Amino acid sequence: MHRPFSSQPCSLGADLRALRKTRGLTLAQLAQRLGRSLGWLSQVERDLSGPSLEDLREIAAALDVPPSMLATQSRAPEREAGFIVRQNGRRPIGKRIPGLGEELLSPDLTDSIEVVHSTFAPNSRLPQPISRPTQEVGYLVSGCLDLTIAERCFTIHPGDSFRIRGETFQWSNPYDQPAVVIWIIAPPIY
Repeated sequence: MHRPFSSQPCSLGADLRALRKTRGLTLAQLAQRLGRSLGWLSQVERDLSGPSLEDLREIAAALDVPPSMLATQSRAPEREAGFIVRQNGRRPIGKRIPGLGEELLSPDLTDSIEVVHSTFAPNSRLPQPISRPTQEVGYLVSGCLDLTIAERCFTIHPGDSFRIRGETFQWSNPYDQPAVVIWIIAPPIY
């Protein structure tokens, strides 16, 4: 899906809309999941109404993202919003897999791609292989990581990159150092 470029700062509403659409949900379907009116959700997505913290927790659960991803929406100074993500302003994302920490490097979720900073703890692993309807490229910054992509096993070292195009994959870090990967994912999934 092509999204036009915008110089407008990111907003909670824009991110909610992007998350909802990525999950294939209509506004009505998400409103029903939340037990809220279509009008209320529409106003939230258009930034005309601000959800409470409890609303944010419920929306996060319905969209399967950590609440902190929505609660920490606007950390950037106004002049940087939508353009710059400072190291201390990254939003946590992901599905709470033990041993995996993920942060959004993209300014928001409204682009055709997302860039993610992933840290794989020593002696951690993805319990089950997964596949996603995405194209992904990863670049290992530090550490080592074992990857199985389409039943082929690889050990990735610093400076190596890899691609996953919808194949089943699994990762493990059986090493004593954290592994840090920069992922580029299209379309966005978080």
